Amino acid sequence: MILASPKERLAEFLQSLPFSVAELPDEACLVGGAVRDALLQRQSDYIDFDFVLPEKAVETARDIAKKYHAGFVVLDEARQIARVVFRQGTLDFALQEGGSLERDLRRRDYCANAIAYHIRSNSLVDPLNGLADLENRVLRMVTPENLADDPLRLLRAYRQAAQLGFRLDGATRHQIQRLAPLIKNIAAERVQHELNYLLRHRDGDRWLALAFQDGLFSHWLPGADQISLERAQGLTNICATFAQVYPQFTEEPDWLALAKLACLVGTDPEKAHQAIACLKYSRHELRTIGLVLEMLPQLLRAADQPLNLREQYFFFQSTKDTFPTLALVAQGFGLPSGTIEPLLKRYFTPQDPVAHPVPLLSGKDLIRELHLSPSPQIGQLLTEIQIAHIEGKVRNKAEAIAWGRDYLC
Repeated sequence: MILASPKERLAEFLQSLPFSVAELPDEACLVGGAVRDALLQRQSDYIDFDFVLPEKAVETARDIAKKYHAGFVVLDEARQIARVVFRQGTLDFALQEGGSLERDLRRRDYCANAIAYHIRSNSLVDPLNGLADLENRVLRMVTPENLADDPLRLLRAYRQAAQLGFRLDGATRHQIQRLAPLIKNIAAERVQHELNYLLRHRDGDRWLALAFQDGLFSHWLPGADQISLERAQGLTNICATFAQVYPQFTEEPDWLALAKLACLVGTDPEKAHQAIACLKYSRHELRTIGLVLEMLPQLLRAADQPLNLREQYFFFQSTKDTFPTLALVAQGFGLPSGTIEPLLKRYFTPQDPVAHPVPLLSGKDLIRELHLSPSPQIGQLLTEIQIAHIEGKVRNKAEAIAWGRDYLC
């Protein structure tokens, strides 16, 4: 709901700026998401403001940065866009496009984002009736051509709808469906950013499904289908159930996001690796999802053939910190709770000797006490001693050495 006096809200909003608005030229306007969020009474601890100026945008940004000892960088020399970086956030200054403020606003993506606030006169400039869209909580495109100019705007509609709790205008969604093939031309890093938001946001599942339905991920995630999408959506409730016992599942949102992504890239490890690499995910994310898909079949088989202590030991040695993500995916694939719960308990018990083994002795101890020469045999013997320990066959260092001596005989 918009405040009865939105201009008062915007004037109040500007008080959070880390510099005086008196430094701005008379015709400077605040535009975009900051205006929208202020009118919607959305709060943020991080400042992310965009200003449009009819002239000297870069010069103004440079002067403010110099006076307030802030960071400064020119983002686009040709379009005259510069950024000032404060501890509290960033301020972008851009030369208005099209020769006038109204033309600049008409080049934007959605009408709700095409409202300007003229600071000096404390007035709103709303040529596209964006205020009404905010009241009606709807995202409505400015023009199809604007969406085609930067196809990432197609995907941003679903992210912003989730972020704001809005719906998509019918005509807008129709145009997004028509233009969806253009999304393949966007830099992978930009697509990944929008996808990650939907994977992490509490309302992202619904909009992720609609984005898939409308063809926005067919190029980037070719292994995804309706079954994998439904499986990924189901992980939200599974994660919430796990979090009732293990709050770490709430504290570590990447576990759920990566589990959803693992569902969406398909079960073929090679094709999954290719999809994740194409989206420019990090080596850690590549490793995590690759390991999840590699270990998933073994974990699923455990429903019929429970892992013994030795197998559990090697299982945890292989999965390490990937296990929570793997547990989510396995449950999504139908692994019974009775199979996964004992493993979860082990993983989240720091002193558990199976999931978090503490060696009773070192390789040097074996070399000294058993008169051995350094060789791969030492590592193998340490492993067998550790397994003997978790199976209750040895309890301390002395027993471990004696057990090792017998093992070698």
